[in-house]
Amino acid sequence: MTTVQRASEGRASQRRAFLKNVAAAASCATTASVLGTWPIRAGAQSATPERQFNPQPGAWRSFEVKTRVDVQLAEGQTRVWLPVPSIDSDWQRSLDNRWDSNGRVTLSKDVAQGGVPATQWLTVEFAPGEKTPWVELTSRVQTRSRAVDWSAKSSQTQDKDLAFWTRPTALLPTDGIVRETALKATQGAKTDYEKVRAVYDWVVTNAYREPKVRGCGEGDIKTMLETGNLGGKCADINALFVGLCRAVGLPARDVYGLRLAPSAFGYKELGGNNMGNLSGAQHCRAEVYLKDHGWVAMDPADVAKVMRQETPEWIKTTHNPLVAPVNKALFGQWEGNWVGWNMAHDLQLPGAQRGPLGFLMYPVCETGKPGQIERLDSYTPDAFKYHITAREI
Repeated sequence: MTTVQRASEGRASQRRAFLKNVAAAASCATTASVLGTWPIRAGAQSATPERQFNPQPGAWRSFEVKTRVDVQLAEGQTRVWLPVPSIDSDWQRSLDNRWDSNGRVTLSKDVAQGGVPATQWLTVEFAPGEKTPWVELTSRVQTRSRAVDWSAKSSQTQDKDLAFWTRPTALLPTDGIVRETALKATQGAKTDYEKVRAVYDWVVTNAYREPKVRGCGEGDIKTMLETGNLGGKCADINALFVGLCRAVGLPARDVYGLRLAPSAFGYKELGGNNMGNLSGAQHCRAEVYLKDHGWVAMDPADVAKVMRQETPEWIKTTHNPLVAPVNKALFGQWEGNWVGWNMAHDLQLPGAQRGPLGFLMYPVCETGKPGQIERLDSYTPDAFKYHITAREI
């Protein structure tokens, strides 16, 4: 018996098939869009290994960090200032420093504020007319990874110095567009944890790593928000996180330092991969204070760095298997392959002619004849010239 299909039934069948194919194509397109640079291919899900990034407190690691400065364009009066490890905590021990130079060297420090040790730096003043000023600083430190246990509430004594870490600075205003943005980012959040989580997620979602930015960036968060240009590096992105936290009353601070060694988890962008040349390995991290956990590690800037630079293509989702463990861990954890110099802002260096520094993370030099003093570019170590190395001891 022959079955005859009516024309209307045939058209309906064709239409259903067409719609089914369109829906399938749209689903694939949506999935590829969400995954950004990781579109689904046959077998891709099972072929992509799950990455690990989970720093935990463990044994202390000891490092010797050496900074050598040979000023190339010295003229008239020359001064050099070098950051010195100034932090002692559960995750860092600043042990000792020694130096040699053909100038007069002083270990300088500012006033201890905010419940942390005074920021220290080396001040080196050379004889007028010295043509080959040089200084070499060697510091020994111990570091280890840190991680907060979110399941355990610790009995934190309310720190009388916490208000210090909510104050505005020259680069971190807490009013105007900064506060407006912070209030929008934390809308609906009730607890300090919820607010910090909201700020962290907002920064990771809206800011991005811009490799063309010089050095670690300038950290001018008001300009970033006013222009809508949220591309930057660690001193920009983590400053944005700290500034937004402070704007809603959450104590937070930048921690300026240097990557010392490769990451134990295989992420090339999260370590000092050439310990023989760390002149460009400066990195700023962040901390925030939570009443149930004390000071907690944060680093949304490194999430952005992995997304932009860990692979040749820009990954634009934190759900990517390469990014997800980093995004999760850096809300509460740091890897101990890095040394913190200090947490200072608006620092006036003794003898400096060119005004205060927003932060001290790089070697600084001023040189020139009276009335013509210039500050050399700290972001160009080969022209400056300085060289930083580290070795594990």
